[in-house]
Formats: sequence, C-alpha cells, structure tokens
Amino acid sequence: MCGLAGFLNSVRGSDRAAANAVLERMADTIVSRGPDDAGAWSDETGIGLAHRRLSILDLSPAGHQPMACASGRYMIVFNGEIYNHLDLRRELDAAGALAWRGHSDTETLLAGFLAWGIRATVERCTGMFAFAVWDRQDQTLTLGRDRLGEKPLYYGWQGQGDAACFLFGSELKALRAHPRFAAAIDRDALCLLMRHNYIPAPHSIYQGIRKLPAACLLTVSQRQREPRIESYWSLADVAVAGVRAPFAGSAEQATDALEDLLMSAVGRQMMADVPLGAFLSGGIDSSTVVALMQAQSSRRVKTFSIGFREDAYNEAEHAKAVARHLGTDHTELYVTAQQALDVIPGLPRLYCEPFADSSQIPTFLVSQLARRQVTVSLSGDAGDELFAGYGRYARNSRRWAQVARLPYGLRRVAAAGMRSLSPAAWQAVLGPARPLMPASLRRAHLGEKLHQGAGMLAARRIDELYLESISRWDPADLVIGGREPMTYLNGQPPALDGLDPMQRLMALDALVYLPDDILAKVDRAAMGVSLESRVPFLDHEVVEFAWQLPQSLKLRDGAAKWILRQVLYRHVPRELIERPKMGFGVPVGSWLRGPLRDWAEQLLDASRLRREGFFRPEPIRKKWDEHLAGRRNWQYHLWGVLMFQAWLEEWGGADDGAA
Repeated sequence: MCGLAGFLNSVRGSDRAAANAVLERMADTIVSRGPDDAGAWSDETGIGLAHRRLSILDLSPAGHQPMACASGRYMIVFNGEIYNHLDLRRELDAAGALAWRGHSDTETLLAGFLAWGIRATVERCTGMFAFAVWDRQDQTLTLGRDRLGEKPLYYGWQGQGDAACFLFGSELKALRAHPRFAAAIDRDALCLLMRHNYIPAPHSIYQGIRKLPAACLLTVSQRQREPRIESYWSLADVAVAGVRAPFAGSAEQATDALEDLLMSAVGRQMMADVPLGAFLSGGIDSSTVVALMQAQSSRRVKTFSIGFREDAYNEAEHAKAVARHLGTDHTELYVTAQQALDVIPGLPRLYCEPFADSSQIPTFLVSQLARRQVTVSLSGDAGDELFAGYGRYARNSRRWAQVARLPYGLRRVAAAGMRSLSPAAWQAVLGPARPLMPASLRRAHLGEKLHQGAGMLAARRIDELYLESISRWDPADLVIGGREPMTYLNGQPPALDGLDPMQRLMALDALVYLPDDILAKVDRAAMGVSLESRVPFLDHEVVEFAWQLPQSLKLRDGAAKWILRQVLYRHVPRELIERPKMGFGVPVGSWLRGPLRDWAEQLLDASRLRREGFFRPEPIRKKWDEHLAGRRNWQYHLWGVLMFQAWLEEWGGADDGAA
C-alpha cells in the first residue's frame, strides 16, 4: 500500500528542479500512506510522478517507485497489491525470457503493459489498486482504479490556458500542495454530502476535481486535454449476468463452492513480506475471514478488536470468544470515551475530503491498535452488500411492494397532500389524537414520519424510495447556492434489468455506498497509521459468484447471509455467532449532549454559519436545539454538518461567489 501524486502540464517544457520540488511537496502530504521510501520523477514533456512507499512485497530497492519498465517506454506510480502477480509472471515467462530485477507486483504490472497493453493487463489482474502510468512513446497519461474502488484516485485540470495543469493523487491533500490548485468548494457536491454523509464518485468537494470511478481507466494528454474514461469491468453487468444465469447446484454444492473461492481469495491476500493480521469483531464476515486465514496458517493469526464499556456498542466479548475457539493471537483494547473523543480533532486532516460516517472513529482506533504489531490487516467488509446482510434491503423491498400496488398518479397526489403542511403543522394537528395511537406512534414525530412517507409515495422506482429512507438532509432546504447532482439513486439509474427489488438495492449499495463510504472510511483510517487493509470479499471472482447465487441462499428462514453462515459454521460453532447484528459505531448522540457540546456549539453557531455562507442556519439550529433537549436524536444529520464545519476550519476554501 502506498500513495501517489503527480501532474501533467498543458504544454511541453519545464524546470526539472522546480518540478521535482513540487512533486516532493505533494508526496510529503501523504507520507503516512508510505513512510518507508519516497521518489519523484519528471521530464521535459511536463509530466511529473511522485510516490510514497509502504513496503509490503519486495522490501529491497528493486521495489522503488516511480518505476520504469525494462524498455523504458512506461513509467509508473502504483498503490495497492496485485494478488495474482506471480501467476502473471509465470504467464509472461512462458511467453518469452524476462530478466526480472526484483519480485514486486509493480514490476510485473509494467511487464504486462509491454506484453499485452494496459487494459488487457488490468483485466488479468486480481487485486486492489490505483496507478498512474506515463507512456513515453505515445505521450499519454493513463490513470487506473481497481474493480470495486478499494483504492482512491482524484484528478482534474486546474489553471487556465497554457498555465493549466492536470493534477492527480491518492488524496486531495496531495493535489492541494500544487501551486496551480484552486480550492474552490463545489456546493453541488456539498449537497451530496448533506444527503449521504459522504460524497459519491465521480464528485469531490472541490470544483474541477473528480474521483475516478471504480473499474475505470482514464487517458489524457497534452494533445487531448479532455480526459477519456472507459470501463474495463462492470459490477452492474456482473449482477445482471449472475441473475440471468444463476448457480444451479444444491445448497451444499453452493456452500462448497463459496468456501473454496473464499479460501483461495483469503490465501492470496495473505501474501506479504511483512507481519500480517486481521480485524475481528466476532460478527459473521470478519469471523469467516479469520477462520479461513487460520485454516491456512501454521502460525496463530494475529487478530485485533476494540471494545467499549457501553454494552450497546461493545462486540469485544464476542470477538474474544471466536478468537479463543480459532486459536488466534488476539489483542483487544477497551477504549474509553475520552480516547474516542481524542480522535475527533484529527478527523478533518485524516479525511481531507469531508466525510461523516461516525464509525470512522472506531475504525481508526482498531487500525491504530493493529499497526502496533502488523503492517497488513484483512477485514470482513463487503459481506453485507454481497450476501444481503443489511436489514434495510428486506425492509425497503416490503415497503416498495406495498407502495407499488397503488397507481403512480394517485400516489403523487397523496404525497402532495401530505406535504401541504409542514412537519410542525402536522404535529400540531395530530397532537390531540396521540392518546388513541399505538405506543410506537405516540413516541414518534408524526409530522416527520408523514413527510418521509410522502417521499416514498412519490417514488417512481424503488431507487427513489431507497434514497428517501437513507437520506440525512434534503439539501434544497440547507445548502445555499447548491444544486444536487444526478446520481444512480436520484434519476440516473444504472442498467440493472432483471434484478428484483432487493437485488437492485444490493447492487446500488455495492456501486455507491460500498466504495464511497465503507471503503473510503477504511482506506483513510488505515493509511492514516500506515496500515494496509485488504478485503477478501472483494476478490472479483468472489463477487461474480455471489451474484450467481439465488436470493434463497442469501436470505433463508429469516436469516440474512445464510450461505455465508453455512461456510462459517464449518469452522466456528453456531452459538458463538448467532446474535442480533450490531453496527460498528460510537455513541455520538449522547456525546453531542455531553463532552462534545461546546465543540459542536462553536461550529454550529448561527452567526458563524451565516458568515461562512454555505448553510441556512435555521434548520441546523432547530435540529441542534431539539437534540440538546432530548426531544429527538439528530446525531446523523448533525454529524454531517459538524464534519463539514470541522473540515472547513482545517482546510478552508476559496470563495466560489455563491454566498
């Protein structure tokens, strides 16, 4: 795992010494991604590449980057791991004698580019990666990102005319270090942040800067400045193909096949020249990964968990029981509230694009714990998206089945009527009837429920109903001068023909929520302490097989992830696993009323919000007051605003003229 950065000037010619100084500054901003080595390279064409190295494979100088291929045609900076690179080497060796300089996967990648071309090589790769490669022959720059979006990559033109420069890097802080970077905040992207608590690709918080989508290659040159993006693999296509041609064997055969695939994926991802371990929560996903690691290891696998004294947030006891059964070398840390709170001031620098999934706090803490003993840690992320683990899939599918029975025209009229009064007005109107209502409704805020229900009634597709159920703010009520861009969920749906409603929600999560929330969270938290994280469930062969499995093997007898449970029960007793699903979170809601209150009050001050000009203060202050009074729990809404405010305080932003 490493970090990369670089630029391509719009015209040829550059001061090499000055260019290398800029490259070093860009790389120094992401030193935690690669504390072991650094490199920079530029030439007279105006291209510059920079790299920070966390040595995992081939710890020798032969793994130094930027790295040139044997012929000198390609120069690359690479972040990630190619798990099947030894297989690729054998294929390359069979095609003709090669004099390998070392045994890094980066060298294997370059040899593949020479033999097969860039796209054909990437299509052969199993791994997680982001890279930038300069073709000296064709004078083109190519950026690439792995199939599921494990490794980040930002890019964009900055500056005007001959002074324009194409910037790219693993994190935004690297781009900010270039003198051409203009830190103008994109208010449209801010709308997305308020909707989701993260910013989905291809958008970023800055104008003119984008995220390269997963499974894509981008080419750009001084002759052709408009980036050309092509997809070399499609999760949507995989989902559709899997549903059309499902696995036809028995449940036992499917379980055998899944175990074999996972065993192979885990085995490949255990390849490292440095100490390796795993995160263990004691849940189905991480327990499966650890069980398959221990089954293939002659040594006790190092596992890591954190616990909290609050029972509602503590999984450490469950993790310890699984670790004891499997015989791992287990380390746990019970985190005090103060230790967790101490993480918060550093979040805006760790997540240099505003990000507001509060599980970022425990994710950082468990990464910090693991890094004391290992350099690589495997995780159980993506099990929920592949095997129907989230309760919201079944819940929203049931809602859609009820809603879709009614004609759309009737639903739209009903929704308009429900929205004719504000939530507060509905609350007043329905107040006298509360004593006659069920207890669950007496406790609810009926006005808010009616408005949320109106959004669901007005949905034309399950995508829109799902968006309504997972949304935080309605950005139109909050963000000044912003217009929410189209995404997969709000009007630009992917082609997912043939998927039933639940499968569609799983695919949408895998396309958006997984890469832009879950994987971004883990990448920044782990890289912030120079720890490489790996996700065996995202081996593309596992993903492709998971989509071939009938839903009846994922949800059965009321149990989510049924088939994954069957794999796990071959290694861990059922009684150690069977319990209600817990999130990986912290009690942010109570902290905001207690130790975080002064910090939050400062960031949410009405006069400050007006002066900065990004948000309308009134809806924020209303939710803040209700939260403090204990009338409502607005922790997710408030955390999104607070993380942007803290980020703005840390990084600032150029005036975009919209305020």
